[in-house]
Amino acid sequence: MGCWLRLLLFGGVSLRGGGGASVPLGGSRVLVCRRQLSGADSEILKQRRTQIMSRGLPKQKPIEGVKQVIVVASGKGGVGKSTTAVNLALALAANDSSKAVGLLDVDVYGPSIPKMMNLKGNPELSQSNLMRPLLNYGIACMSMGFLVEETAPVVWRGLMVMSAIEKLLRQVEWGQLDYLVVDMPPGTGDVQLSVSQNIPISDYHLEEPTKFKKSQAANHNQPSGAVIVSTPQDIALMDARKGAEMFRKVHVPVLGLVQNMSVFQCPKCKHRTHIFGADGARKLARTLDLDVLGDIPLHLNIRETSDTGQPIVFSQPESDEAKAYLRIAAEVVKRLPPPLK
Repeated sequence: MGCWLRLLLFGGVSLRGGGGASVPLGGSRVLVCRRQLSGADSEILKQRRTQIMSRGLPKQKPIEGVKQVIVVASGKGGVGKSTTAVNLALALAANDSSKAVGLLDVDVYGPSIPKMMNLKGNPELSQSNLMRPLLNYGIACMSMGFLVEETAPVVWRGLMVMSAIEKLLRQVEWGQLDYLVVDMPPGTGDVQLSVSQNIPISDYHLEEPTKFKKSQAANHNQPSGAVIVSTPQDIALMDARKGAEMFRKVHVPVLGLVQNMSVFQCPKCKHRTHIFGADGARKLARTLDLDVLGDIPLHLNIRETSDTGQPIVFSQPESDEAKAYLRIAAEVVKRLPPPLK
């Protein structure tokens, strides 16, 4: 088992790199399941499982140096969540150059941030044995994709995933960040609950959809807010609603919905077609008493710039599509509670 995987799964291996030396992953054997573990690793995993199960819910600890955490989520995959997360992070930085922004990819099974942000390689280790984020376009990035081979699937059970998520949250040296954008995996499972219940960032709780009140209870300290991404299609909206309701159950304020792929405009005749339906997210937002933060069109430029690692907010900042992300970022900031002091 590679040294990075040992660190993520067991947390008991010293990887001190002597002043920031890069530690290679070593090989492409990242298919981790019970049959592939050695006797010693299997015993360590059993002990780790016992420790985690005995603790119950994770203890809330802040991410050192991070003022506010914004989670970007969707109930269903394939709706443009990662593209939205990347361009939101860039837009937050573009709207206010004085703000430091980070991007955390916790989609363990399908990390997209390395390709979209044009980043490769293993993170270096600091003197304190923490992973240093990779940097591009002024955004500090961390992803499971930096720790495994690009083409190798991650075949892990839930306990292994939870251990990896905990390390990605706790063993990264972010420095001082104003905003940390977290690209969540689709769905409403273990990862979403672990992140939502594990990060005390704001000491305000949601009183009404856009109003915050000082909290007297420690368990209200949660991520600053969630952004739900969906297409206007009914099938996607069904799962988007589940995602919004999940965050409400764990007391994470939902800042609003992003209606992605809202309309397609023919580049030749300029005819506009609502391929996935019209205003579905707006109808859902009214049902849930939420706001629509903005609409992102189905446009070739967004897809091409994402695939080439040149996100549209960075590569085409004057385009209508980039301006849409900039407006969404401004709406997100308006709705954030005051950061933890």
